Amino acid sequence: MLKIDEKLFQQAVNAIKFLSADAIQKANSGHPGACWSAADMVLELWLDFLRYNPDDPDWIGRDRFILSAGHASMLLYSMLHLSGFDCPMDQLQRFRQLGSNTPGHPERGCVPGVEMTTGPLGQGFAHGVGMALAARMARARMGDREFSPVDFRVFGMVGDGDLMEGVSSEAGSLAGYWKLGNLIYLYDDNHITIEGSTDLAFREDVQRRFEGFGWQVIRVDGYDREAVRQAIEQGIGETDRPTLVMARTVLAHGGFGKENDPSAHGSPLGDAVIRQAKEAAGWPVDQPFFVPDEVRRLFDQVKQEKLRAWQAWQLKYRAFEQGSPKQANLLKALLDRDLPQNLLDTLVAAVGDGGGATRKLSQKALVAAARELPYLVGGSADLAPSCKTHIPDGGDVVVDDSGQVNYAGKNLHFGIREHAMAAVINGMTLTGLFRAYGSTFLVFSDYLRPALRLAALMEDPSIYVFTHDSIFLGEDGPTHQPIEHLSALRMIPNLAVFRPADGLETAAAWYFALNRRQGPTALIFTRQSVPALSRPEGFDVRMILKGGYVLQDETDFDVVLVASGSEVALAQQVVPVLKRAGIRTRLVSMPEVNVFLQQDEAYRNSVIPRDARVVTIEAGSTALWRGIAGPGGLCIGIDRFGASAPASDLQQAFGFTPQAIADRIIGYVK
Repeated sequence: MLKIDEKLFQQAVNAIKFLSADAIQKANSGHPGACWSAADMVLELWLDFLRYNPDDPDWIGRDRFILSAGHASMLLYSMLHLSGFDCPMDQLQRFRQLGSNTPGHPERGCVPGVEMTTGPLGQGFAHGVGMALAARMARARMGDREFSPVDFRVFGMVGDGDLMEGVSSEAGSLAGYWKLGNLIYLYDDNHITIEGSTDLAFREDVQRRFEGFGWQVIRVDGYDREAVRQAIEQGIGETDRPTLVMARTVLAHGGFGKENDPSAHGSPLGDAVIRQAKEAAGWPVDQPFFVPDEVRRLFDQVKQEKLRAWQAWQLKYRAFEQGSPKQANLLKALLDRDLPQNLLDTLVAAVGDGGGATRKLSQKALVAAARELPYLVGGSADLAPSCKTHIPDGGDVVVDDSGQVNYAGKNLHFGIREHAMAAVINGMTLTGLFRAYGSTFLVFSDYLRPALRLAALMEDPSIYVFTHDSIFLGEDGPTHQPIEHLSALRMIPNLAVFRPADGLETAAAWYFALNRRQGPTALIFTRQSVPALSRPEGFDVRMILKGGYVLQDETDFDVVLVASGSEVALAQQVVPVLKRAGIRTRLVSMPEVNVFLQQDEAYRNSVIPRDARVVTIEAGSTALWRGIAGPGGLCIGIDRFGASAPASDLQQAFGFTPQAIADRIIGYVK
């Protein structure tokens, strides 16, 4: 740990603050208040505690820093720039501009050192819980030893807004239950939001709330450097409780006339305020983006110290590889996340060729995959018996009778916390150590949509298992019967939405999800049983991975019938009814609409010719099927809420019987 006198430390703080202010002022857009309120404590963390190497930013042993208060992005960019990451000055000067690497809120992949995309408040907090859990679970798999290559800590900066959002309570409760002592958050407790003082709507005792969750809570003055240092040390020393350092701060600290002014939260400070602050600090007022030489030298020294720690870690890692080859190979398997060449065949064999509820067929595929893939873990928001996502003999990550957490398990129990569940599995997958899945009913996908959207934006390959996928779940009624949810999910860019029709498609869906590296997948399964589909002799299961394929064909067909999920079997029953009416039909199964649309034009036209009459069938909103059916096509679906009744009665009432569907198609064709 370098000995840094207070004058130099304050110079470094000022460099961070003025880089942030200058960038925001130049862009005429941004959030300077938190950049100035939290600069002191974030600098202390980065200088003395955070493990990182700018020349090896993806080093597995690094600590993770999450800026949950993502609006303070310039604080992070300034830290990355000064610390030697590939975040050059010209990118600070192009803050929030088209094509720059410094967007308004941090985006994973924009510059090295940004661990995740943040901005939606509370999400960074919750994703960090998943990262910390992944570290503990990976360590348990490495065995009990003094050095473990996955003993990283998760640090973060959170604000008042993060702690108001409900997801932070869900995730905070889980972090306390899981005893994540490797999780330490600095709370920029400045008491100001956009509308004014937090007293307008937020007067709860945050300390008691988090202590109730099982956290260690430490109160400090955010500008008392020694107190902040001791609080972080105390957090690191506490191994069984996550730590919240409640640092009382001042919004826009040091900004003349702007301190505690709500306008400083989301608007530039203004040239006059910045000039006055620079004059008071002895800073050149006419040199924007100025960094003193002594501050540059300080960060060069810090970088060298971080490099020495990285080199020491590498020596320990080589000794670990030599002394524990089994664990080293396991770690390589976790990080590589390769699939066995025959995995698709394995999943097909596990599911079998019979029918059944696709949620039950899914469990067969999941169990087989978990047996092959040491990095596959996950659970449910208290619905594993219904979603069929429990891995038998996989072990549960729960607190045992002795008060210890079984981090070696594969099964996670999230309680009724869908919002946090999605963020936690995202965070686990972001570490590169696990492929994590979470499950609930499709209608409850609304609860976890913010984290799901972030996964798509970050290209994070999380897996979401949604069951009870239509009104045919029956008696639970319209509150539990999804209508618009498939369309809503399909509208999220880079989210694959796979709704299989039978066992073979279910096996292919799991393979698709596990093989995907650049984004999340939603797997959509039925509550009710479906029959195994009839397919042509010699059918290649890999055709399913194209998103849509010809399931059943006739020469010179009159209509192309396209369906997904449980409605494919229904469509197969419709075909002979149409034939008796003199209508020849090509039947297309389309488990993943967007993947089909991404195929080359020749393939798409070979499945659905340009001039074909097209009918689509899905027991849900018809909103997006027009892209498949075309302007003259017929979209059969459900564009109203369902009803509470047995599934067979609902089929009759909503016209989802072979004869009712056939009658509509006959009227359309003739």
